[in-house]
Amino acid sequence: MIDTISTDIAEGEERIRLEVADGVATLTLCRPDRLNGWSWESTRQLGLLADRIRFDPAVRVVLLRAEGRAFCAGIDVSAPGGAVTGGSAAERTRNYYEGIRWVHERFAVLARLPQPVVAAVQGYCLGFGFELALMADVRVAAEDAVFALPEAQLGVAVDAGGDLRIAREAGAGWAKYLALTGRRIDAATAERLHLVQQVVPVAELEPTARALAAEIAANAPLAVQGIKRAVDAYADAALPAALDRVAMTAALTLTSDDCREGYGAKAARRPPHFNGT
Repeated sequence: MIDTISTDIAEGEERIRLEVADGVATLTLCRPDRLNGWSWESTRQLGLLADRIRFDPAVRVVLLRAEGRAFCAGIDVSAPGGAVTGGSAAERTRNYYEGIRWVHERFAVLARLPQPVVAAVQGYCLGFGFELALMADVRVAAEDAVFALPEAQLGVAVDAGGDLRIAREAGAGWAKYLALTGRRIDAATAERLHLVQQVVPVAELEPTARALAAEIAANAPLAVQGIKRAVDAYADAALPAALDRVAMTAALTLTSDDCREGYGAKAARRPPHFNGT
């Protein structure tokens, strides 16, 4: 199901592309035909590329961006290996728990890079896409950006800690409001909630984000990295224990009847009927 051994990315199977120039490592989500839908393989590639960036002295800042009309519309349900298997409900739950913990570890490589990460967000930024953007240090959004955590509508938990990061940035009330309802918010609302730092016209997203990355890259690397570590140490003090709880909740919901009902209802374009099992 999850490739935890290979360190290669097969030609034509790129989910994320890495380019380095002028002190900036650009990570580009490059499946625009799938609205950059996320998968286990996307997570693997993210971890590999973040590891390559980490020790590269030529990289002073990371720009996280996406091709096409969406940053990331959430999970790609058509991707291979989407479901975790097991001989019993207990084994499937255990395997999901370890799988989600593995995802957290790969995402942490990005979030804990010594170099600051600037995210440029356009269009749909939903589910895993929203959680990925929230792992950046600074977020710039186009005016057409739409943000949501729709997981509860599908019968699953918020897998990667996006609700925790919203609580950190906007407060617990807004985290619960967004995660419990699955409601969508526009870029202006996201800016008001401090979930993005700047909103610009669609045509200005790329040059604005690149200019911001270049501005950070021009500063003293040791100072920049030290500032990032200090702020993160304060802001993320309670995050590790909370993420472990997230992994268990995600494992339980992903193996539930409600999860099957939620995804089945979405595919059939009908309201779901959840029963709590």
